[in-house]
Amino acid sequence: METIKHLLPADIEKNSFLIIKEELKKMQIKIPEEVEPVVMRVIHTTADFDYVSSLCFSEDALSIGINALKNGAAIVTDTNMALAGINKSALKKLGCNSYCFMADEDVTKKASALGMTRAAVSMQKAVQLNEKIIFAIGNAPTALVEICSLIEQGFRPELVVGVPVGFVNVVAAKEMLMKTNVPFIVNRGRKGGSNVAAAICNALLYCGGGRA
Repeated sequence: METIKHLLPADIEKNSFLIIKEELKKMQIKIPEEVEPVVMRVIHTTADFDYVSSLCFSEDALSIGINALKNGAAIVTDTNMALAGINKSALKKLGCNSYCFMADEDVTKKASALGMTRAAVSMQKAVQLNEKIIFAIGNAPTALVEICSLIEQGFRPELVVGVPVGFVNVVAAKEMLMKTNVPFIVNRGRKGGSNVAAAICNALLYCGGGRA
């Protein structure tokens, strides 16, 4: 039986990452250095080592995302849960904004009128921002499908984090995103979630110098 460890709050995360590294070593798994910050933080958030093999990255996705944040790109999420999970101090340090339009009244009205999901309509609203955008999608595959449609129309986000969780259209939406010509971080299969989307964003922010 595992015993309770009495650690200072600042040491809990550090200890967790040490445990993850030990577990990976036992499994003889070596995460590529260029994607390690994201994969490690997702494992830390989920306690799920499957993400080692299921997370997919387009070429230079991390460096592209990090540079975008260093240059003030905004993060747009599909849930307020993901928005809440993104480190606001890190955002502020890099001079970045974050948004979620899911609960906006105009989004709700337009979605009802057009027979669309609020997630899809909120993506349409996001492209009206006068900012460079990183999308962080952790819940709604319809948001990913709409982003792909917007890309076909000529919109180019800096990066799309596509990690919705679920059973309906989730896998297909992720595969659709990976066929576009924009940088992406995707988790193949059904797993994902708002917590995973937030964890990936935080990893990028921390790598970009957003953490003290």
